[in-house]
Amino acid sequence: MYEAYFKLDRKPFQLSPDPRCFFGSRIHKRALAYLQYGLSQGEGFIAITGDVGTGKTTLVRMLFNDISERDYFAAQIVTTQLHADDLLRMVAMAFGMQVGSDSKANLLTRIERFLVDKSREGKRVLLVIDEAQNLPPHALEELRMLSNFQLAGRPLLQSFLLGQNQFRRTLQMAELEQFRQRFIAACHLTPLSLEETEEYIRYRLELAGWKNDPAFETEAFAEIYRQTQGIPRRINSLADRLLLYAFLEERHGIDAEVVQAVARELGEEISAIPEEVGVGPVEDGLNRGIYDGQGLPAHYSWGNIELRVSALESRIQSLEKSFYREVSLLRRAVKHLMKE
Repeated sequence: MYEAYFKLDRKPFQLSPDPRCFFGSRIHKRALAYLQYGLSQGEGFIAITGDVGTGKTTLVRMLFNDISERDYFAAQIVTTQLHADDLLRMVAMAFGMQVGSDSKANLLTRIERFLVDKSREGKRVLLVIDEAQNLPPHALEELRMLSNFQLAGRPLLQSFLLGQNQFRRTLQMAELEQFRQRFIAACHLTPLSLEETEEYIRYRLELAGWKNDPAFETEAFAEIYRQTQGIPRRINSLADRLLLYAFLEERHGIDAEVVQAVARELGEEISAIPEEVGVGPVEDGLNRGIYDGQGLPAHYSWGNIELRVSALESRIQSLEKSFYREVSLLRRAVKHLMKE
């Protein structure tokens, strides 16, 4: 909507991971180097952990872009709370197998046969597991067992694990000692610094053909950093709305006050569940921490049906508020286009 107004080639801050927009911060370059090193070793596990939105998936897609389909068979799965047998079924399906009511023994046999066939074709098999923090220890042990498959002394499978912060705690469990011994490297992604946040925003804008329109004041970058805490996905969300706001208001400059106004607007759209049902208010417009990994309100007891109904009503009210705000934005945009 705003691309033509600011003479941009495309949207600079889309939320979906795009390896073409990879920004090499200090920690992201280090993590990518770990992945590349692990790939060169051809065995074991590498873990990349980090907060939601720090760029774990983008890193892996960067790696996928660098490998040849002629030399690698790469598969990626996103996990939920899975038992060990369910994980094996997901792995088999990621490898293109039809999975019915196969027993665990049959699944393992079929997976091993697949890995051997790929090795004889001259291909290495890489398995990427996203949201690894959802896997219980016994499922992780099944992954370790898969790493035991060999042909002529060479490992047949290599795995990269992407997980949120709590995955680091999982890996420290006593029962996962043998699993930890299979790790080649692990890297934890941290948020961008203030300087990197400004560099990141400018980098994404310039990729889209930005010619300093709209212009960002220095204080605006500092306010974006304060509002987003340097998390790339949060930066994308806020920056995209800043450009939309500037377009609708016919502004060609963005200062700290504009950033604050847009962040407040986002905060109103993502309103928190009221404190009386057990969850405090959102601290700022970009805090998504009111829900847990299953989409349920954090710090919340789901045994009380009255509280559940109250929480759901609050969520519906929040969605209605967001809907009407979006309708208002669309009306303003239509009026602006009609004036042109």
